[in-house]
Amino acid sequence: MKRVSLLLVVILTLVVLAACAQATPPPPQVIKETVVVEKQVEVTKVVEKQVEVTKVVEKQVEVTPTPVPTEAPKMYSGFPAADENEGKTAQAAWDAADKGTPDPAWKGQKFTIGVYSAGQRGAISGPTYFFRDKFQELTGATYDIVEIPFAEMREKIFTDFQTGAHQYDVILNCSNFYGDYIANDFVQPLDKYFEDPRMPKWDRESLPPSIANLMQWNGQWYGTSYDHDAQILYWRKDIIDDPKWQAEYKNETGEDMPVAMDTWEDVLKIAKFFNGKDWNGDGAPDDGITLHLKVGGQGFFHYMAMSAPYVTIPAPGDDPTKVDKYHNIYYFDPDTMEPLINSPGHVKALETLIALSKEGPSAMWGWSLGEAWADFLSGKALMTFSWGDVGALAQDLTQSKVQGKVGARGIPGTKAPYDMEQKKFLSLDKPNLVGNQVGCSWHPVLSKYAKNPDLAYYWMALMATPSINHWMVTHGWTGVNPGTSYDWLQPTGKATITDYTDAGWNAVDAKSYVDAYTDDFFKYPIFQTYIRIPATTEMMTAWDIHLSEAVTGQITAQEALDRTKADWNKIIDDYGREDLLKLYQESIGYTPKQ
Repeated sequence: MKRVSLLLVVILTLVVLAACAQATPPPPQVIKETVVVEKQVEVTKVVEKQVEVTKVVEKQVEVTPTPVPTEAPKMYSGFPAADENEGKTAQAAWDAADKGTPDPAWKGQKFTIGVYSAGQRGAISGPTYFFRDKFQELTGATYDIVEIPFAEMREKIFTDFQTGAHQYDVILNCSNFYGDYIANDFVQPLDKYFEDPRMPKWDRESLPPSIANLMQWNGQWYGTSYDHDAQILYWRKDIIDDPKWQAEYKNETGEDMPVAMDTWEDVLKIAKFFNGKDWNGDGAPDDGITLHLKVGGQGFFHYMAMSAPYVTIPAPGDDPTKVDKYHNIYYFDPDTMEPLINSPGHVKALETLIALSKEGPSAMWGWSLGEAWADFLSGKALMTFSWGDVGALAQDLTQSKVQGKVGARGIPGTKAPYDMEQKKFLSLDKPNLVGNQVGCSWHPVLSKYAKNPDLAYYWMALMATPSINHWMVTHGWTGVNPGTSYDWLQPTGKATITDYTDAGWNAVDAKSYVDAYTDDFFKYPIFQTYIRIPATTEMMTAWDIHLSEAVTGQITAQEALDRTKADWNKIIDDYGREDLLKLYQESIGYTPKQ
């Protein structure tokens, strides 16, 4: 923060906070914000103008009480639903939710939620509006909603704490913020509420360890379940499964098409074969893959998800998930805080990403989320890998031509990961598969300074109850992605395909989508660690810039990651290496040897 410009912080905050809030946002809004920032990157005077723009926007962020629209929204079963079926399914979820025993003393009280600004039918913020009337009927209390533009969210929240304003009682939080919360004692643990008979019971056991860890610190719970992010691979199932294309692939390459796409090497082969061919039959060449690779367009999240199996390997012995100096490590040496970002495994992964980026339109080097997703949803791209929003958007016939044609799987692996202990690439018989939780995994935390903390926690727990949380997952406009056992299909989980088809999903798409998330969160043997320390924003900003330099051919993969490491070391030293090391060790569950 001391050596990185305010503009870079604004850019990365936009990148990180938008990650899982795109299920129903208007993509043009995302693109518009990013374009404005990019035009203001290089000149000092423009940076000053950017600050002025931020101040103007800040004046527009106000508490949003229950709105009084000119024309009241239609209500179905007491919900501001889009149609009768949505209202009916929401009512069923509400009826099934455990509601504890609301305290009569809460009647007439109020608290405030700070949330990403996507509006009343937008991702992440939408459910806070959707359930508010029902909450008021149940408790006699209500809450105000403060919508915060994603480009300003981190700074507004932290300024609120640092100045003592304490406007927010609950923050629908991006998981990257935890290091700052804990270091500054901004939020309070929730364990004391779990046996409180007033409070709704939510199922913590339904969460995979990777997601549960994001809501805890040093064994204490600070968050409740809401959204669950990961990147998965999508492809056109109708094309990949077509015997005609499989025969043409073998005729051209001499090999069977690796339709399982277990490794990134397989994905690259398929993308290379299809790129430039008219495989959709519209008379024009089509794309092998589509990605969002623009600086500020979340391209570095692509790299995070795909690089994990090249870098992170299981621990020897009975527990493959154990974190030690060389195993289940991705970002830093856990004994010294020295960045590992330029390791041979990271470099190999970036070289693979660069190769993939050449198997689609060169324009995608400057694409953000909306443009990259549109290329797939319009039927022009064979593959993409991104968040769960793509699977949900594919069901929206106003923008999708691919409903019923979408295959999905957990992120592929590699048979040649790098072993940092042996300092060599391995040659495996089976791919090294590493789950990811790339994105924000938005979920609420409770301010230490909440004015009505019990009431505020009641809302947090109610939204985390299985029936309500699962309803949000099955309705794509909420931006809430699957991540619990009650989202997985029977017999692995507790959901049925009808849960999804009732919400407008194609049954085949839904099964493929849910199975992909099940693999990532529950079935992959190990998991990529999540970065949750102070300075995360600044480090990811520098990383994003250098990755783009490599993808666009300005420098090599090795040079890009060497530059990233140098920037990270400067940022770490500015913050205090020993302080960050302690927080990093805590965040990944590492105990140094004595």
